[in-house]
Amino acid sequence: MTAELRARGGGEDCQVLLSQMKEITGIQDSAFLLAALKAADGDLMEAVTFLTEDPTPEPVQSPAAAEPSAWEGSVVGKLPQDVSAVPAPHNQDNLCTDTVRPLESPKAPAAERDAAERSVELPQDAHSAENKNRSKRKRCEVWGENPKQNDWRRADDWPVGMKNIGNTCWFSAVIQSLFQLPEFRRLVLGYSLPQNVLESCHSHTGKRNIAFMQELQCLFALMLGTWRKFVDPSAALELLRDVFRSAEQPQQDVSEFTHKLLDWLEDAFQLTVNVTSPGDKSENPMVQLFYGTFLTEGVHEGNSFSKIETFGQYPLQVNGYRNLNECLEGAMVEGEMDEAAASQSVKYGQERWFTKLPPVLTFELSRFEFNQSLGQPEKIHTKLEFPQTMYMDRYLYCNKDLIQMKREEMKRLKEKMLTLQQKLERYMEYGSGPARFPLPDMLQYVLEFIATKPTVAVSCAQSSQTTLLHSPAKPRVLDVLSQPNSIKERTDTRTEDEAFFVANSSPQQNSNMELQPPVSPAELSEHPAPHVVSEEELNLVQTCLQRWRNEIEQDVQDLKESIAGINLCIEQMYCDPLLQQVPYHLHAVLVHEGQANAGHYWAFIYDQARKRWLKYNDISVTESSWEELERESFGGLRNASAYCLMYISDQVSRVGADGDEGPEARQFQKEVEALSPELRHYIQEDNWRLEQEAEEWDEEQSCKIPQMEPSPTSELQDLSSESGPEQSSLCEQSVRSLSSEHARIAKEQTAKAIANTADAYEKNGVEAALCEAFHEEYSRLYLLSKETPTPQNDARLQHVLIYFLQNNAPQQVVERTLLEQFADKNLSYDERSISIMKVARAKLSEIGPDDVDMEEYKRWHEDYSLFRKVSIYLLTGLELYQNRKYQESLTYLVYAYQSNTKLLLKGTNRGVSESLIALYRRKCLLKLNEVAASLFVSCEEAHVSEGVSILNELIIPCMHLMNNFEISREDLDAIEIMRNRWCSYLGREDMDAKLQMKLGELLPRLLDGSTEVIVLKEPPKIRPNSPYDLCSRFAAVMESIHGASAVAVK
Repeated sequence: MTAELRARGGGEDCQVLLSQMKEITGIQDSAFLLAALKAADGDLMEAVTFLTEDPTPEPVQSPAAAEPSAWEGSVVGKLPQDVSAVPAPHNQDNLCTDTVRPLESPKAPAAERDAAERSVELPQDAHSAENKNRSKRKRCEVWGENPKQNDWRRADDWPVGMKNIGNTCWFSAVIQSLFQLPEFRRLVLGYSLPQNVLESCHSHTGKRNIAFMQELQCLFALMLGTWRKFVDPSAALELLRDVFRSAEQPQQDVSEFTHKLLDWLEDAFQLTVNVTSPGDKSENPMVQLFYGTFLTEGVHEGNSFSKIETFGQYPLQVNGYRNLNECLEGAMVEGEMDEAAASQSVKYGQERWFTKLPPVLTFELSRFEFNQSLGQPEKIHTKLEFPQTMYMDRYLYCNKDLIQMKREEMKRLKEKMLTLQQKLERYMEYGSGPARFPLPDMLQYVLEFIATKPTVAVSCAQSSQTTLLHSPAKPRVLDVLSQPNSIKERTDTRTEDEAFFVANSSPQQNSNMELQPPVSPAELSEHPAPHVVSEEELNLVQTCLQRWRNEIEQDVQDLKESIAGINLCIEQMYCDPLLQQVPYHLHAVLVHEGQANAGHYWAFIYDQARKRWLKYNDISVTESSWEELERESFGGLRNASAYCLMYISDQVSRVGADGDEGPEARQFQKEVEALSPELRHYIQEDNWRLEQEAEEWDEEQSCKIPQMEPSPTSELQDLSSESGPEQSSLCEQSVRSLSSEHARIAKEQTAKAIANTADAYEKNGVEAALCEAFHEEYSRLYLLSKETPTPQNDARLQHVLIYFLQNNAPQQVVERTLLEQFADKNLSYDERSISIMKVARAKLSEIGPDDVDMEEYKRWHEDYSLFRKVSIYLLTGLELYQNRKYQESLTYLVYAYQSNTKLLLKGTNRGVSESLIALYRRKCLLKLNEVAASLFVSCEEAHVSEGVSILNELIIPCMHLMNNFEISREDLDAIEIMRNRWCSYLGREDMDAKLQMKLGELLPRLLDGSTEVIVLKEPPKIRPNSPYDLCSRFAAVMESIHGASAVAVK
């Protein structure tokens, strides 16, 4: 592919290369990619290397296992001393030297190996570090395949999540935000009614509100004291669903729910207030905590008016505003409010002033508007910034006079700035035609023009006479420039050289010369330049233009400085210390992702005890940051944006901080101890049920012994009565099962090693033959483990010991594994093999617990078994992908990725290329999404059902599992593409109402990353016949990936 750009030809092929580079590198700048491609002379992989090569050196690995000749204190040291001098490999000296070095090749081969690995594994995203910081899940992950007990349990004092029981993410986001308010939590958990009040409550509404308060109490109690990782809010939600149940709207609106929730809580608490102060709402704790008042003053048709109103959630428009202060300013001032307004009936204006602010101040951001043309609501995705600390002084009635003065000053400054900006625009967009340019630049261009001297690109003296034959009538450049005032003469005269040449040329040449058209001065000049200009004219024009340009530049600079100064005054207008006495701190941000008709909610909540932001996404609670909050809440970048902001006063912040002086677990424990006996008993019962569930799960799992490639049951039995004492423990049986399976896989290689010991067997006996076979096989595998890997060859697939040696397994584990291979009963081919097998079994029986840690031995064999499983799944997935069987391929690739992640946690050489699996998993997903979407929009019932099935059974589970790992930028982009594809179908006129309703049911699951625990069905197990089969498949698939042509593998 050396000169691919030239060989292929055509812009279409070049675009194909650019598309491949974008897919591999994640860089979207086409010009930048094209430059790299040219620099690599059209070589695609060389260009990718230029763009992605990381100069960071690889970490040094720990030394490899000891060289084959060092047997002191080892298992093989138990062999007879008279056979210890078995011939070593030819390069034993080098071998011994290598053993004290890391398992790496020399530098030159390492560079080649790195390039080869890059060609297989594909480079990481250029922004991987940024993505890692942004997407890293630090604690309490949602699990995927085969959840364990620890995945159910709460981690120490970590906040609990909330189960999504079907489009209920809105409930989780609001309840979590309120629960993290210590004062609100105390009020709910301490709620109680006298018996006589309960008996006298006969209205349906009153009974419902009391029942809801009781369920909310139980839910809050569990959130305090449960041992579970997340709680189930089903009971409280059932009461709410009776009110919110709607066929047209399967998912609720956060603001609507919050309004209803506060109304119910207010009514419930009013029952307790009525005991002492009947009808007095000012004593209601919900009113005191969430409700405030504002005064509205205005002029309407020449008449002044004034009124006081109560508010809970304060609504704010988003359209047309850049930040929260601008939104508030727009909501507080409408129309013109001046003295002349009262006398003019056509004038209208009003101002609002907060007279009382609640401790918890909630802003409802109106991000939905109704599209009249489409007849449906639409979401507003524009960016809106909001601060972590909001000063409310400028909106308080007590500061009215000062603020009105500042608003007048602000108005005057903005008018002045508008005038200056218009002046600046006249300088920067100068001209009378449609094309306008900055005036300083235009003057500079004219200066450059008049200073340019005409030049002609003439041939050098060594050029051939052919050039002169084709242009004999062209005057020489020096002659033209030496006669600036003789234009006519310039075109008629010839130089002496030209005259001589023309006189001596042939008649045929002369006839050719006469056919040449006349050449204009513009054709002769490389750059535009004046034809004629005198020194006096040049000096005069240069002087004037330079002076004018300096004047204009100074004017522009003055205007810019004035505008900057006015901007600074505007920004600092309300920075007066007198207007920073009432701070409110951001407590929670409720985020919505999706469109107006469907989407997913989650919340960012500031943890006072930990002094950091946490992200509450249904059952998942993870550490976050202000930077992540900005990306997901401000809007403008994707379909996610803040929908509700909850600020708390200094008083509430101090209460939270004072209550959290110690560890949060201690604080929660104090609150649990302060609960009523009924609630404490409720927590204890739930924790007891958790223990019962865990025991039942343990019993179920004990009946399952997961194996990658199950061996025949006969191999679980002892090899023969001669194998020494029976090992009855289940652990050792499991170890024997895996190690015996690995010995059976390598039996052909072991048999070959035994066959090579015929001479030693005849001359020195069976023990000498075993020792020689052991040493030779160990040396062979050791050298294989040192070979530099290539894209088409992974030596680890050939033998378990190569895997062990490359990952620095303990020497005892390596030696026992090799000895067990010689003890395999499947080697009973002839008398020599049987004899060696018996001796090897005897040696195995001598190895006690002090010699080899069987737990560690088991873990190493489990890892290799998992590695083979990952490799088989990856190869099968790639083969299916090449055959366009995307559904089957995706399942294998997903399982390969999940299992591979577990291996890579133990070391980079424990698993396979993560980037390779991720790339083809992503490709499969995008292909399947296209298929499912096409089937869905076909409007044929059978096709629609098939598309929905693909989405529900493959695409959505895979997307959710991807979100639970450290997701890459490419995967995020792919998920966004798939979600946008389905969101684009909302409101389509060519799609009937029934299909739109089905789409509304699908979108919440598609957009919600954690509604439920998703487990994909495990793909059918595939068992290769031999290491050779696995290696040949690996080579064929890798060759086809890089050769761009599918290879049929039997």
